[in-house]
Amino acid sequence: MSIDYVPDGHIVTITINRPETRNALDMAHFQSLAQAWVRFRDDDAARVAVITGVDDVFFTGADLKKFVPELTGELPTPAGWNQDDAMHAVLHLFPVYKPIIAAVNGLCLGGGIVLLGSTDIRLASPGARFAIMEPKRGLFAGGGTTARFPRQMPWAFAMELLLTADMVSAERAMLMGVLNDVVAPDKLLDAAYDYAHRIAANAPLAIAATKQAAMEGLALDLAAAYANEARLSDMVFASEDAKEGPLAFAEKRAPVWQGR
Repeated sequence: MSIDYVPDGHIVTITINRPETRNALDMAHFQSLAQAWVRFRDDDAARVAVITGVDDVFFTGADLKKFVPELTGELPTPAGWNQDDAMHAVLHLFPVYKPIIAAVNGLCLGGGIVLLGSTDIRLASPGARFAIMEPKRGLFAGGGTTARFPRQMPWAFAMELLLTADMVSAERAMLMGVLNDVVAPDKLLDAAYDYAHRIAANAPLAIAATKQAAMEGLALDLAAAYANEARLSDMVFASEDAKEGPLAFAEKRAPVWQGR
């Protein structure tokens, strides 16, 4: 199957569609997912992305049968593959400053957790399950999880996920601070699109700068984060949208954003 990319106005839906492997990805599909993020990042019309899976699986990371040398003899290498594709697919060291919403429809493991940690708003159905399984396989969660989760969650909760490698329910994941909300399965995408439409109604340049300031600020000390925020603030206030917003408010009409 495939990585499906469906634009609809200012909102893009990216669906991991490999039910035959429980939404685990081989190298070719990691490459396809990486290309989907590049397409979203570079499309000026696309303002918000919703990422989800098919059936009862969100994303289960690498298709181990394709990656373990003992099973395959050697690692397959599709044309055009490079190691960065796997990291870019899960948005590790590949900044995308447009908002990304995760609609976790089921199992979320391995690379699924890495990708989840790269999203901005996270919704899940009650049947969703989460785990950082690498230690159970003698592996290391080296896609950014050990760096992101202790910054995104209380330390004790982050270490519980990282060290036990146990499966966690959606309800507990929300308690831990992994999720924004738990939503009935038949309402999950509707809830994701509701967030997406509310975000897309705002000025895209301001939204992107806000996300960039927040992401970059995590790697800076407070004084440097303030300076970076001021730099981005100056850029936004010098934009056409910064003129349009107050004017539209004064004229009691919806703003027409230009993204510049």
